Amino acid sequence: MSKQKEINKWSTFFKNRGLSDEISDKYIAYITKLLENNTLIIFDFNHLSLLLGRQPFYLASVVNSPDNHYRNFKIKKRSGGFREITTPFPALLEMQYWIFNNILKNISVNPCAHGFAFKKSIITNANIHAGQNELLKLDLKDFFPSININRIIYVFKSLGYPNEIAFYLASICSYNESLPQGAPTSPILSNIIAKQLDKRLINLSKKYSLKFTRYADDLTFSGKNIPAKLIEYINEIIKDEGFEVNEAKTRLYKNNRKRIVTGISVLDKEIKVPKDYKRDLRQELHFIFKYSFESHVKKKKIRKSNYLESLIGKVNFWLSVEPKNMFAQDAKKKLLEIYKTTTHNK
Repeated sequence: MSKQKEINKWSTFFKNRGLSDEISDKYIAYITKLLENNTLIIFDFNHLSLLLGRQPFYLASVVNSPDNHYRNFKIKKRSGGFREITTPFPALLEMQYWIFNNILKNISVNPCAHGFAFKKSIITNANIHAGQNELLKLDLKDFFPSININRIIYVFKSLGYPNEIAFYLASICSYNESLPQGAPTSPILSNIIAKQLDKRLINLSKKYSLKFTRYADDLTFSGKNIPAKLIEYINEIIKDEGFEVNEAKTRLYKNNRKRIVTGISVLDKEIKVPKDYKRDLRQELHFIFKYSFESHVKKKKIRKSNYLESLIGKVNFWLSVEPKNMFAQDAKKKLLEIYKTTTHNK
């Protein structure tokens, strides 16, 4: 249905309900703005609860006490330490997916954002910086938690929702009045909120003839020459946009040495899987193919139920970066044969 037809439909509806022209005009102005932003029409709290398929008392509980609808756990970081994940319970998770699919999914983000973006990935992110003379990497500190509820409310207000509706929607997407790590709405909201940051950093990089990408909280600049002074300018922009740099992770590479961007080596003109990743995986696969999968698992006392699947996943990652690698192609075939045999014998 065209936007004008939709507006005409609502006009007829309001007229049939006996609304005055003044009230009807206000509703139509509200509806028109939402339609112009290609987003969903929501009139009030009860209407939102109907759209979400939840009872008003449940929605009120989420809005007033969102922290009661999450569970927390920790996962190990590659760099050491732990990352705290806050994941919503199933009913809230379903509501967040509804908001993502019906409101947030079609909002544009800056093209430099490669994390959680359509047709973007760690591979597209790394490709841009392959074979560049110099490389600068920065990390945003506590990226999701640093985005408070007021900034989330502003996203929904900018689409045309009034304060109350924007607050309800933002509360559904928040934990402890900030973006939670495990909610499906957090990645897209972070990209939307970081649009101005991305724009300013792109403009800065262009002044120095550099390439720039952001993958979630990882910022990467590359080019022929990166002056050390640039780091200071970047930090000022980041701080001005309400974020903070994790200075301990700032790295400026000026010599031909190991360079990893979002888990991929960009030292050469063609991206590659890091050498240590290949070495460790080759060694593991060597013993499996030489002595059998069962013998390897028994000897190494491996108790992971999904160990074989994880190996296939590692090889698939290798092939996604280096699709023509003959060793990885052969390894995948052999692992899939083992997988067929082991699942058949269960």
